[in-house]
Parts: sequence; C-alpha cells; structure tokens
Amino acid sequence: MDTSEFRSRYQAGERNFRNAHLPGANLCNTKLLGINLTGADLSGADLCGTDLSGANLSGANLFGADLSAADLLNTDLSSADLSAAELSGANLNDADLRDANLLSINLRYANLSDASLCTANLSYANLLGANLFGANLLCADLSYADLLGANLFGANLMGADLSYTNLLGADMRYANLLGANLCYPTSLLAANLSGANLKGANMKGADQMSATLTQSKLVDVYLQSASLQRSNVDHAKLSRVIDAFSGREILL
Repeated sequence: MDTSEFRSRYQAGERNFRNAHLPGANLCNTKLLGINLTGADLSGADLCGTDLSGANLSGANLFGADLSAADLLNTDLSSADLSAAELSGANLNDADLRDANLLSINLRYANLSDASLCTANLSYANLLGANLFGANLLCADLSYADLLGANLFGANLMGADLSYTNLLGADMRYANLLGANLCYPTSLLAANLSGANLKGANMKGADQMSATLTQSKLVDVYLQSASLQRSNVDHAKLSRVIDAFSGREILL
C-alpha cells in the first residue's frame, strides 16, 4: 500500500490498518485520530505534526520516524519500537508506552505527563526539559538519559535505572524513587527532591551538590562517596543510610 492509497482509504472512513506496510511514508500534518496501526511498519515515516490522538500503535515499528510536534494524546504505543525517533515537542499526555523501545529517542520538551512508561527502554534518550509530571516509569531503563531541567514531579521511578543519567536541575519533588539506581556518575546537581521517597535507593557516588532534599525519605539508602555539598536536607528522614563500601551507617 502506498501513501496515496492509505490516505484515500482513511478519508473513506476505514480505520483498521493493522500491520500496514508504510516505511518512509509522508504523513506530515495529517489527522489520523483513532486509527488502528497495530504492528504497522512506519519506520522512517514523516509524521511531523500529525494528530494520532487515541490511535493504536502498539507493537508498531517507528524506528527513526519523525513525530516532532505530533499529538499522541492517549495513544497506545505499548511495545512499539521508537528507537532513534524524533518526538521533540510531541504531546504524549496519558500515552501508553509500556515495554516500548525508546533507545536514543529525542523527547526534548515533549509532554509525557501521566504517561505510562513501565519497563520502557529510555537508555540514551534526550528528555531535556520534558514534562513527566505524574508519569509512571516503574522499572524503566533511563541509563545515560539526559533529563536536564525535566519535570518529574510526583513521577513513579520505583526500581528505575538512572545510572549515568543527567538530572541536573530536574524537578523530582514527591517522586517515588524506591529502590531506584542513581549510582555514579548520575548527576543530581541542583535537582529538587523535596518530599521524594528514596528508600532503598542506590546513590553510591552520585553528585547531589546543591540538591534540595527537604522532607525527603532516605531510608536504607546507599551513599558511598556521594556528594551532598550545599544540599538542603531540612526535615528529611535520614535513617539507616549506609556506606556501601564499609557497610556502616552514615551519620549525617
């Protein structure tokens, strides 16, 4: 099926394009609301500014596709391959990205508020300035990701891998980081972790210089060689904070 046939069939009212073969298709600024593209091949496709709100793209191949400024509100992208895709400025509010492959994706300034990213692969992702307010990142892989200035207020990062991640200036207030991996050289420089739950987190060697940890919970946390210089820990709950090298409790 070529792009013109696809457009004609959609305009005629057809919505089921399951397993469609449309690699490299030019669908820029097209309205495709509620379309079913489950398992479709859209690798390298131009979907810039396209309205895919409410669409089903579960298991779709979107490798290297351009979805910048696309509307993906409440879109199902579970188990989809979005590696190396361009989604800067895209709206992914309430989108389902569970088990999705987002390796090296560009989500710069994208809106991912309330999105589900459980067990998603976000390694090497560009999330600079992204809005992840209330997002569910349970056990997600965010290693080597850039979250500079990102909004993670109230996000669920339980069991997430944040090793080698840049969280400089990130807003992580009231985030759930229970059991998360934030070990060296993760940067939390000037990050705001007020009210965050860091119980059981691994922060070995992490740079938390000037970080805000007011009212956060640091219980059973590993802080060997971590930098807390000029950090604000007012009213933080600090119990059983462990030096991972010596196994001894750190007195803060």
